[in-house]
Amino acid sequence: MSEICPVCGLPKDLCVCQAIVKEQQRIKIRVEKRKWGREVTIIEGIDEKSIDLHELAAKLKSKLACGGTSKNGKIELQGDHRGRVPELLVEAGFPAENIDVE
Repeated sequence: MSEICPVCGLPKDLCVCQAIVKEQQRIKIRVEKRKWGREVTIIEGIDEKSIDLHELAAKLKSKLACGGTSKNGKIELQGDHRGRVPELLVEAGFPAENIDVE
């Protein structure tokens, strides 16, 4: 017998809660210059209560072969990855129309 999701009431294998949460996110991607001219890609707007930022940051760092961190509700990646991050977020289930690249 499969477990029942407490939020939507469906079995865990049919649960749509994560998909609904991802559709409601408004994600902004921008690049900041730090000390000594280093660039850092900032991803913000993801609700850290419903989506595990540490896990998402680990996946992005692995795919992009860069360093980074997740803190204060933001994901910071070393380098300018504005071109590749939206593609990876769409692969992770976020809708492309909710991702803004500045």
